[in-house]
Amino acid sequence: MQSTLPVIDQHGKRAQSRKYLDSLEIVVIVNDELDIISHSPNPTVETTGSFMGIPLTSLQNPKVHGGATKQMRMDSICCGAHGLFLMITVPSGDAKNVLLFDARIEAGVFEKNVKRLLTDLGAVEHIHLSHYHRDHSGGLFKAIRMINNANPSREKAIIDVHPNRPDFRGNDAGFPIILEPDPSSDEIELAGGILNKSCDAHMVMNNTLFISGEIPRVTHYENGIPGGIRLDPIIGKWLKDEDIMEERFVMLVLGVPLYAVIGGYQLADADSEKIEKTVRNF
Repeated sequence: MQSTLPVIDQHGKRAQSRKYLDSLEIVVIVNDELDIISHSPNPTVETTGSFMGIPLTSLQNPKVHGGATKQMRMDSICCGAHGLFLMITVPSGDAKNVLLFDARIEAGVFEKNVKRLLTDLGAVEHIHLSHYHRDHSGGLFKAIRMINNANPSREKAIIDVHPNRPDFRGNDAGFPIILEPDPSSDEIELAGGILNKSCDAHMVMNNTLFISGEIPRVTHYENGIPGGIRLDPIIGKWLKDEDIMEERFVMLVLGVPLYAVIGGYQLADADSEKIEKTVRNF
């Protein structure tokens, strides 16, 4: 963690320098799929959330169970659900910095998985919302409250959002189908979060994590979500909103060639050409 790299935002201004780090930990609290058996083919990746890593319950009467003292209960296995919720931990000297990436749709699943993973939410100091869609923000209130309750003596978590929040967003199916609105600024602060609105690149948590500004669309295949729309409250009409221009990424520099890109790329229903070109450009 001795080297640094300058950050230039989209306006050409030099920001803080980000640090090269030698390790990080990513805990997948919620994801669409649940796989506790497969392992990464990369030998440098240590997998802790495997089947044999499920928290064990102590048995009260070992004699009844042939001397066994521990039990693996199926209700200790995490639940899969639509959306994304990552906890990123990076070292900072003798301490650590912890960020939550997105806050998926259903608060109940988040709470269950946090307890089953024995996750220390009291260490979380920053929540980054990648973009405004309810399946990325729906668990935000629950996350803020659980973080503050886990460590009431520390400063409240910073909620990092883009300022361009749509009043309503949805999809055009010949008629508008709307999603539930994303949390508003007032609601986030009422829940106990400290709001940070930014459309520019910036560093967070002791300059260990880089949050991008708005991401330019530079290829013909970066066409977002077909049929995406948002309501313009001034004129009272639904407008085309496929590019999701407020989307922002989080980056950590490990001092090695690009190892992994994790997140939602809107590729789940993409055609093979779009997927192949995306992978090739990475």
